[in-house]
Amino acid sequence: MRLGDFNVKLVNGGNFRLDGGAMHGVVPKTIWNRLVSCDDQNRVEYATNCLLIEGPSGRVLIETGNGDKFSEREREIYGIDHDHSIEHNLRELGVAADSIDFVVMTHLHFDHSGGTTRNTDGKVAPVFNRARHVIQRGEYADATHPHERNRASYLKENFAPLADAGLLQLVDGEQEIVRGLKVIPTPGHTAHHQSVLLDDGNGHKLLFFGDVVPTSLHLRLPFIMAYDLDVVGTLETKRKLLDRAAQERWLLVFGHDVVTTAGYLGQDKKGQWAITEPVDLK
Repeated sequence: MRLGDFNVKLVNGGNFRLDGGAMHGVVPKTIWNRLVSCDDQNRVEYATNCLLIEGPSGRVLIETGNGDKFSEREREIYGIDHDHSIEHNLRELGVAADSIDFVVMTHLHFDHSGGTTRNTDGKVAPVFNRARHVIQRGEYADATHPHERNRASYLKENFAPLADAGLLQLVDGEQEIVRGLKVIPTPGHTAHHQSVLLDDGNGHKLLFFGDVVPTSLHLRLPFIMAYDLDVVGTLETKRKLLDRAAQERWLLVFGHDVVTTAGYLGQDKKGQWAITEPVDLK
């Protein structure tokens, strides 16, 4: 899809499965299971959607998905039955890893940062070896000093090699990364979570949510993941983002939705936020 001087394309970083109860928080299964199906282990299938943005200032990759470093036990836990990393899927599009100038991650949980590194001959090394990897400074501090609540989500192998190679670009708050593209703080899921806002300069804007609104179903304000560290913080962040997105007609992109990956915001028959104009970015 073309937005002004930018070409935007959704690239899959590998599907996996997560517990449906955890993904929908306080919303009962009797409600969410009418909207999305789960397997006999209560797991729902999710994508790890990444966004390739090509413009005058180079190539920017938003998110890197799960990667392909999981053990057999982890693959079984998360229902992973493929080896399609973001590097693999970019290569199929004719995009080499060393052609990426910037990698922006909303946060450093394994399903958003796993594709930044690969395991080659027993050594873990960066995949995008000439890219600046943009993350909030506070998020990096939390990832490198995890506690009992978030330790399982932060895997050192996904970001330590980036620091060792001098590829990290730590930012504080809202900051433009290249002309027309900036990161904005969207706390809740993690304290220093960021989303990515693209402005083509002609009145068209695109927002990549990350995990503040992981799927189109989570546009409903009560739908907040149990994984979020600050549930009320997520609620307030969502409320502000969605109000602005509706007023300014932003194109919204979801990081984990398998079916509705992007679209424009409207309201359903019950007056709840919903995607009323789906857009295919593939």
